[in-house]
Order: sequence, then C-alpha cells, then structure tokens
Amino acid sequence: ITYGSHFALLATGRGRYIKRQASRARRHTQRERPSHPSPAAVPSVRSVRVSSAMAILGELGTEILIPVCGVVGIVFAIAQWFIVSKVKVTPGAAAAGGSKNGYGDYLIEEEEGLNDHNVVVKCAEIQTAISEGATSFLFTMYQYVGMFMVVFAAVIFVFLGSIEGFSTKGQPCTYSTGTCKPALYTALFSTASFLLGAITSLVSGFLGMKIATYANARTTLEARKGVGKAFITAFRSGAVMGFLLSSSGLVVLYITINVFKMYYGDDWEGLFESITGYGLGGSSMALFGRVGGGIYTKAADVGADLVGKVERNIPEDDPRNPAVIADNVGDNVGDIAGMGSDLFGSYAESSCAALVVASISSFGINHDFTAMCYPLLVSSVGIIVCLLTTLFATDFFEIKAASEIEPALKKQLIISTALMTIGVAVISWLALPAKFTIFNFGAQKDVSNW
Repeated sequence: ITYGSHFALLATGRGRYIKRQASRARRHTQRERPSHPSPAAVPSVRSVRVSSAMAILGELGTEILIPVCGVVGIVFAIAQWFIVSKVKVTPGAAAAGGSKNGYGDYLIEEEEGLNDHNVVVKCAEIQTAISEGATSFLFTMYQYVGMFMVVFAAVIFVFLGSIEGFSTKGQPCTYSTGTCKPALYTALFSTASFLLGAITSLVSGFLGMKIATYANARTTLEARKGVGKAFITAFRSGAVMGFLLSSSGLVVLYITINVFKMYYGDDWEGLFESITGYGLGGSSMALFGRVGGGIYTKAADVGADLVGKVERNIPEDDPRNPAVIADNVGDNVGDIAGMGSDLFGSYAESSCAALVVASISSFGINHDFTAMCYPLLVSSVGIIVCLLTTLFATDFFEIKAASEIEPALKKQLIISTALMTIGVAVISWLALPAKFTIFNFGAQKDVSNW
C-alpha cells in the first residue's frame, strides 16, 4: 500500500513539479546577482552546495565501508554455521561433557531403556523428513511465484513506461536542473530491480529454512546436555539467517546502485526512482511464504489432531503421525522462510524509501554520494553492532538454567540499543553535512545538525 501510494504520487505530481521547478530555474537564470545578496535572493541550491562539502567521510571511505561491512556479516554467518555443524547428528556423538554453558538444568527427560544411539538415529530421521518436505514445498511454491514475478514485472514495466507514452527522449528533471533519462528506460530498470529484489527475497527465505532444518535436530541433541548448549546452538542458527539476510541485502543493493549508476550518470533522481523496485520485489515475495506456509501448517495441525489423537489415539506431536511432519514442514516454510522473506522485504523497503527521499534532497542535486548512502551506512554499522552483541550471548555470558534465557535476551536488546545509538550518532556526524536541504513535495526545508 505504501509503495502503491508512492508511485501514484510520483506519477500524478510529475507534471506539476516539472513546471514548478522549470519556472524557478528560469527565474534564477534571468535574475542578476546583487552585489550584496540577501539570504532570500541567493539560490538555495548554491548555499546547499557549500554546506554539503563539509561531510567528514569521503566518497572513497563510503565505497569501502559499505561492502566491507556486508562481507564481514556474510563471513560471520558462515562462521556461525560452521560452529553449529560441529554438532554431529550421527550415532556415537557424546551425550554429555564439556566445561561451559551449564549442564545442571536438563530440558529432556530420558525415557527408560532409550540409549544414545537410538536417540541420535531418530533425530536424524525426523530432521531428514522435515528438511525434504520443506524443500519440496518451497520448490513447488516457487514455480507459481515465478509466474507471478513475470506477470507483475510486465505490469510494472507497462505502467511506468506509459507515464511519458513509452518515450525514448530525455525529460526535464523534477527537482534539479538538466535533463533526466527517458521514462521508458526508468521503467526497464525498475522492472529489473523488482526481479532482483524478488529473487534475493526468495533466496533469503530458502537459506533461512535450510539452516533451521539443519539446526533443529542439533539443538535437540544439545538440549540433552543442558540448556546452555541448546540456547547457544539455537541462537547461532538464528544468527546465520539474520546476518545472511541483512548482509546479502546490503551488498546486492549497493552493487545494484553502482551498476545502474553506470547508465544514469548524473541523473540520480531517475537512478533512485528505479531502485524502488528492489524493495517492492522483496515485499511481494514474502506474501507467498507467509500466507502459503501458514495455511498449510494450520491444515496439517488440525489434521494431525483429528486423525492422530481422535481416531488413532496417537500422542500429540508424535513423529509416527505423518501430519506431524507436515505440520513442522509448514512451520519451517511459513514462520522461517516466509518470515525471512518478510524481514528482507521490510529491510529493502525502508532502505529504498530513504534513498528516494535523499535523492530529491540537496544530496541528490549536488551528487553527494556519502550523504546519499547514509541509509546504507546505518545498515552497515548495524551489522557490526549486531556482531558484537551476538558475542555477548554466545561467548561472554553463560546460560546455566532455563530461567536465565529471558534475561539474556533482554541484555541483548539493551546492549544492541546502546551500541546502535552511539553508532548512528557517529555515522550521522561523519556522513551528513552540517546543513542540507530536503524537498517536501515542492517545498524546500533547510535542515541543520543542531
């Protein structure tokens, strides 16, 4: 709804803004500069250019910081996955031992006559069944999602390209002087960014589902040793999905901006307008995973209860009931793959929306790349902050009882909030100029840092 309103506003107001800005440009070019100009007589763009040069972080630093933070996040996610993979789901794995993370509070009561070999084998069988079911579900769903992607991409191209009648001629820019790229090519690039965002969203959901099904049996086996081991295994598994999602989204978006900039050149208004399709694609794909997986798991849950408990007197969540496996498949697809796509969609939408707002401010007019990338810089700092916060949960603090889990998670929230507040303040000081101008649908507003 938000992006539909945004596109509608851009489409309906484009002609009005062009006329308004064109008339302002003519007045400024025809007006002679007085010997002692008053603040009202000086063009705001000129004053903004002077203040925009005061940003401390240079363009080279921005071009290094963003991709480096993204790569660091991906490497950290791979490292967490490697640590989780050390828990072997094979017979002969140790059931207890170690000197860290607490073994006094056990989560699983061993059944009489059940040895370690049988437990590990059964966990491996259940994990394999859930993983195969979830993978098959996703691939089947992605076939229909692919059809939607193609059709909706065609709709986006037709609607955006028809704004100027599929013209291949340059158009006057809305918020800056000069000529912007044709609407037809902006529609083409918007369609490409939509497909790229949709594919990245699907990959994010799939990777999240795979790590979840990979870690569930390992968390179960670690729970036999103690709550500390189970908590760390589950936490690291979730960190894999979180860091892969945010880091890959940041890197792909940054690469897309630089690739599109090769064509758009100085037309940053058109460049970041076409980037909005990236967020739209991410949010569109989340719909299928959340809704499709949710409906499937509810149907399987009801079926398991009716057939298993009522007709066959099988205990709830008993793996002998196929509907229980189907229920877990739906949970992985809806609550993990769907949520992963949903989180990526929210992340991409907010980043793209901020970039669009920045592109029609003095940042875009003056081509201040560092200030333009401020939303991506904030995300980069967030990756580093979350990396440090994760270490507090997995390495610095020890969980020895189930009652300590909630306080540990609250500490995570407090630590990340404090560190991120400092990080945002520092990056704002480094990346934003002391004074700049934003355009609120035609009206100019001067902003200063104090």
